[in-house]
Amino acid sequence: MAHPTMSSTATGPAKPAAGRNARPGRLSPGMACDTAFRIIARRHLAAVLAQHDGTCRGDPDALHQIRIALTHLRTAIRFFSPMVDDALRPKVWAELKWLNSQLGMVRDLDVAIERVVAGAELAELHHWDERRDESHRLLARALRSARYRRLVEQTSSWIEGGPWSTRRSKEAIRLRRGPLADHAMAQLTDWERTLLKKARKLRKLDVEKRHKLRILNKRLTYSIESLEDLFADKSLKKQKAILKQLRRAQKSLGQLNDDARGQMLATSLNEAVPKTATRFLDPKRERKLLRTAATAYRKLEKAKPLRPCDLSPDPEPEH
Repeated sequence: MAHPTMSSTATGPAKPAAGRNARPGRLSPGMACDTAFRIIARRHLAAVLAQHDGTCRGDPDALHQIRIALTHLRTAIRFFSPMVDDALRPKVWAELKWLNSQLGMVRDLDVAIERVVAGAELAELHHWDERRDESHRLLARALRSARYRRLVEQTSSWIEGGPWSTRRSKEAIRLRRGPLADHAMAQLTDWERTLLKKARKLRKLDVEKRHKLRILNKRLTYSIESLEDLFADKSLKKQKAILKQLRRAQKSLGQLNDDARGQMLATSLNEAVPKTATRFLDPKRERKLLRTAATAYRKLEKAKPLRPCDLSPDPEPEH
């Protein structure tokens, strides 16, 4: 079966061909895991491509959205591990990680500049803007590069027909054909258990470990969002309640991470603009954000977990 190809114009974004759009676009509990993975991954890769032009133009919202879409895609790859763990996966992962790092530097600067713009001196703002402009030039160059186009083509081809999809071992076939509901419930339960175990030590975590907790939180949040098609109407209230606490914790942890990243960036400007770094140091703000996240995790631990009975029944086959 032919795989989709990508346009490879010198300046335009790569785009998946439309040849495979006949595949079902909505998830169902009994769907095979390989089909579900393709649906989810294809959605998020398309979302990345949709924000390409805006990000190249320097639109901060497009940059934010492309990072969210990319994180959703990377989360989907982790979620369906070990089914998709083949010889090509590390190469795909490394390129997605490269793209994320390109996007991350500009996003960190956007967030930091929002924080310093009020009350900042002209000389300080000038240095921040210079750094942001240079980072954006490098990002736009990366997004218009042959490497980016190869990344899109390689990732799309791997999603549709990578080595993971044709392995003939009994275990590989079992993983591909297994019902989505079984895999989803097992993975969500495991990720939630791990998250809550680490969250109990939140106040004792250093910046790096707190960042890792935030990543775990994000993976669980994005996975539940990606699986929204599966939930029965009666269970949407439970799903939304869980997401509410995850997002509340995520927001607080994200702000703490932004502060840490902003402080690092400001320290690098400190020689040009003395005392810049102190703008991001606020113990009172840190305590408040930690308290908000800790409260969210306590409520999440008390909430009823998602169960197989929360999923919609598979539609009756047409005769």
